[in-house]
Amino acid sequence: MLFALSDPERLAIARQLVDGPLDMAACHATDPNLPKSTKSHFMKVLREAGVIRNEPNGRRRMLTLRRDDLDMLFPGLLDSVLRK
Repeated sequence: MLFALSDPERLAIARQLVDGPLDMAACHATDPNLPKSTKSHFMKVLREAGVIRNEPNGRRRMLTLRRDDLDMLFPGLLDSVLRK
């Protein structure tokens, strides 16, 4: 989990999900010139680390932060890492 959040762009994506689920298309990294393939890779790293959940919603994908799971495994860690 810490590796996944060690990259500033992936951390920015996770911070956007703190307030609730987002459509994957609406979720963005801080660099607007980032290629779509790089954004997909960021999502893959976050998903495989267990930081986010990526669920189908019709033809779109909804991203959610796995806060309950992460807080149970690492109490307080997520709050301290995602604090701005």
